[in-house]
Amino acid sequence: MFRKISFTSLLALLFVAVATVAFAEEGAAAGMGDSVKTFIALAAGFGIAIAAFGGALGQGRAIAAGLEGIARNPSAQPKIFIPMIVGLALIESLVIYALVISFILVGKL
Repeated sequence: MFRKISFTSLLALLFVAVATVAFAEEGAAAGMGDSVKTFIALAAGFGIAIAAFGGALGQGRAIAAGLEGIARNPSAQPKIFIPMIVGLALIESLVIYALVISFILVGKL
């Protein structure tokens, strides 16, 4: 598990580094030296990335716990399944809120 997380983190860091260099060259060529717009774009990108990672991690743990509970006691399936689905919807709504905030930030560019 730690190898997947560290590889994913390394890949995300590499992607951000390459994208930052690409956008910096484009901004310099266009004459846009405004650092505020750069930080807004980075904040929007990092915000949705962190929210998606946290939401996926939370949903994975919630589903694993729910399925483990159902596997241990199959007769409790109706009492576990519906609250689990509601919890997953609430976790996903937080990611959608982060997406909306990222769109608002990008709209300010």
